[in-house]
Parts: sequence; structure tokens; C-alpha cells
Amino acid sequence: MSVSISISPLIIPVFIPNQGCPHQCIYCNQEKITDQSDTLVNASHVRNRLDQAVRSPRFISCKEREIAFYGGSFTNLGIKRMTELLEAVKPYMEQGFFSSIRVSARPDAIDSERLELMRNLGVSTVELGAQSMDDNVLGLSRRGHTAADTVASVEILKRYGFKVGIQLMPGLPGDSKEGFFKTINSIIGLQPDMARLYPAIVIEGTELADWFNHKRYQPLTLEEAVLICRDACICLERNGIPVIRIGLMSSPSLLKKGQIVAGPWHSAFGFLVRSDIHLKGIQDLLPGYGEVSQIGIRAPLREIPLIRGYKNQGVRLIEGKTGARIIYVKHDDSLPHGQIGIDLM
Repeated sequence: MSVSISISPLIIPVFIPNQGCPHQCIYCNQEKITDQSDTLVNASHVRNRLDQAVRSPRFISCKEREIAFYGGSFTNLGIKRMTELLEAVKPYMEQGFFSSIRVSARPDAIDSERLELMRNLGVSTVELGAQSMDDNVLGLSRRGHTAADTVASVEILKRYGFKVGIQLMPGLPGDSKEGFFKTINSIIGLQPDMARLYPAIVIEGTELADWFNHKRYQPLTLEEAVLICRDACICLERNGIPVIRIGLMSSPSLLKKGQIVAGPWHSAFGFLVRSDIHLKGIQDLLPGYGEVSQIGIRAPLREIPLIRGYKNQGVRLIEGKTGARIIYVKHDDSLPHGQIGIDLM
């Protein structure tokens, strides 16, 4: 199994929690997720955020830099506010500090007027919060849009020349593993440029927390979520759709005791999934159970953490599959990405 290696741009996020959202989704608490209040974000906030970013040491070391408006629905802010925020970014783009802008949007808040404005003011990528392609799941989650809205939005965004991202949430109320993979197949048919996978978790203060407390909702376990995201990621990437994020980003507010009520939360969730993908890809290269008593593993340097896994869980899994003790895992950059060398002992 080959592994594509790419250098990601430095993304400077500007959070607009809940702004432009006409509905309160059953699972959502943006204030805790982003660690920001829902205070109205204006041009001054944007300039302060970008000035801070430009002064950071990491900023200088990255050649490709992007501004991202996250946390709300950018295209639902209204033309006046969209213009204000994008005009605040414009000088930083003209001076070469940033090369592109991305925004998050609802699938039912895309039209020609908004797209013309964004295209003229430097936006190149629009990420749609699709979450599911099952209308029953969307209804139970209080999303307020349909799968057909997502299809229509992807089509018009491509027509206007935008890169398109799709955000998906396995484990929502009314969904199942089989149902989620119908969503994956639908998304593959739309051929977006990228995807994100955010397993649903139960956050204090949400309607979903109330459902959970009254036994109306059962979230995925961590193990279930890792397997679903692993297989979804494999399906998407085999069809040319890179998965650029797996798992919800943490914040100090979200990590306070009692804020995550239930669900497949893990601080290194994306790494768990990527490690599982890698181990699945190399399993046919391993010796059969009981064939040898000891082995050494060689791999490209950057893939050694994926083989070892979180707290060496990968090593223990390989030992369990082979019945052999792993003597070492060392780097060998003569090997191609996604391949390993096995030294029998």
C-alpha cells in the first residue's frame, strides 16, 4: 500500500463560532470546541489575528500560508459582513504574507452572488459541513439542509472554480456503519478535492448530551470510530480524495473535566487512525503466526511512529499477529513509502 507524502500549508484559523448558523445542531457547542465566545468577529479581530500570526517564528519558516475562517457558516454572514472580513485580509494577501483563503459554509448557503464576491476577494477553497448524505440523519441532527443541497453546492462551487472540501461526521443519531459508508460512496461520486472526518462526540450543554443522559443516543466507542474512520479514509483516498483531518481539534475549554460527556474522544485520534491504516497496509508483508520467534522491522524514518502506534500499541499488535517478539524498529530510507523490511531471527 503506497503512502502519499505532501507538505501541508500553514493554516491560520480565524474562528467565527456559530456566526451565520441559522440552526443549533444537536451536537454543537462551538464556544467549547473553539475556546472562543460567540462575540461578533469584525475586521479589527481579523487584523489582530493576522498580525499575531505574521510575528510568530513558525510563520517565517513556512512558504505556503493560508487563512481559514472556521467555526460558523461564512456564506451566511451576509454580503456586508463577508465583504468586511475579506477586505481586512486583502492587504495581507497583496503583501504576500498569505497565498489563499478558505472558508467553511453550509450546503444550503451557496449562491452566485456570494461565490462571485469570494472569488473576487481571494477565497480559493470552500469546505461544506455536509456531515451525512442521509436525510434522516440530517433531520435528527437538526442540520436544516438535505443531501440534495450538498450535491447542488458541490456542483456550483466546482463550476466557479473553487476547491471543495467535505466535512463528515460518523456516529450521528440514526446513522450506522452501513449507512455511513453509503454517505462515503455518495461523496466519492461527487469527487471533492478533500475531506475531513469528525466522529460525533457528546459535549456538555448540547441537546445530544440530553439525549445521551436519557438513553436516547449511544455514541460510537473509540474502537468503532477508529475502524470506521480507517476504512472511510482508505476508500476516500483510493478514489483520489485526500483526508486532511481526522478527529475534532481540542481546546482548553473542551478538555476541562466534564465537558466531553461521552463518545470516541482521544487527543491523538487522527494518529490512531493513520497508524491503523498503515498497519493494515503492511500486514501482508509480515510473517505468519509462529513462523519465527523474533523479527526486526525496517521502515522509512517518518513511518516508524505509524508502525509503533500510540504508546507502542502497533508493536504489540504486530507481535500478537506474528507470535514473534520485535527486537527493533529502525529506519531504512532505502525502502519506498508504505513498505517495510523484515529481518528474520
